[in-house]
Amino acid sequence: MDKIAVLIPCYNEEQTIGKVVRDTKAALPEATIYVYDNNSTDNTSAVAEQNGAIVRREYMQGKGNVIRRMFREIDAESYIMVDGDDTYPMEYAAQMIDKVLNHNADMVVGDRLSSTYFTENKRPFHNFGNSLVRKSINSLFDCDIKDIMTGFRAFSYQFVKTFPVMSKGFEIETEMTIHAVNNNMQVENVIVEYRDRPEGSESKLSTYSDGAKVIFTIIRLFREYKPFSFFALLALVLLALSIGFFVPVFIGFLETGEVAKFPTLIACGFVGLAGVQSFFAGMILDNIAKENRKKFEMDLILLHRHKSEAMKSE
Repeated sequence: MDKIAVLIPCYNEEQTIGKVVRDTKAALPEATIYVYDNNSTDNTSAVAEQNGAIVRREYMQGKGNVIRRMFREIDAESYIMVDGDDTYPMEYAAQMIDKVLNHNADMVVGDRLSSTYFTENKRPFHNFGNSLVRKSINSLFDCDIKDIMTGFRAFSYQFVKTFPVMSKGFEIETEMTIHAVNNNMQVENVIVEYRDRPEGSESKLSTYSDGAKVIFTIIRLFREYKPFSFFALLALVLLALSIGFFVPVFIGFLETGEVAKFPTLIACGFVGLAGVQSFFAGMILDNIAKENRKKFEMDLILLHRHKSEAMKSE
């Protein structure tokens, strides 16, 4: 088991990966550096190997698939995950690792948004999207995470081995954040500087399609992790619609003694019934979610015991 494992997912980062590996070795000389090549068509793998990284490959395309492979294969007391595009200064890595090893943090977020991100990043829709996602998650999950979409994070062994990777692409960072917050894991923020990609290095993130995936991921995870809140809100909307369309029908009945719009009345009944069903569905699913959280806590105890035994045997 490594003491510190540095995980670098890469796709066509020949221009920058060498510097990232060198900077990592300077910042964390005791760390083992793993570069996972995700079907690059350039010399990313060769450059990484030349600079001293251990290179492995993930053939299923997508950052989420790469991280699933990394988390499954690498055992370490602590982890640093960083992008291979040289946008994150590695001198902050030691501080982030210290919070994992000595302050019990399960996830440390490299917070770009509190420093230079909005001035360095040249894509205004990315700036807007990051702010929107941060506000949405902090509101829905009652937390205070400073940067949701950052690719610079540190993790504990417990986080890595209990995180169920469901996303295939760039929405993986959102999924990580919500998993940690929902399961009452200790999350810390470390302010880091951000620098835009060097000239000639292209971002793999699509502003609109990947942004839409992130939004749908938030909605999906809100439904899964906070089912009562989600379905109670849905029930409120359905009941409001039902009452809103029922009132004119009822007023007409009081004035004339006849129901002039039977189809509307019937639709109101079904919509109202759907609202009631949504409310009770939320109650049932909320109890299931609570049981899942209890099971997760027991799994953490077993995982901690397994880690202790593995370290004693080395």
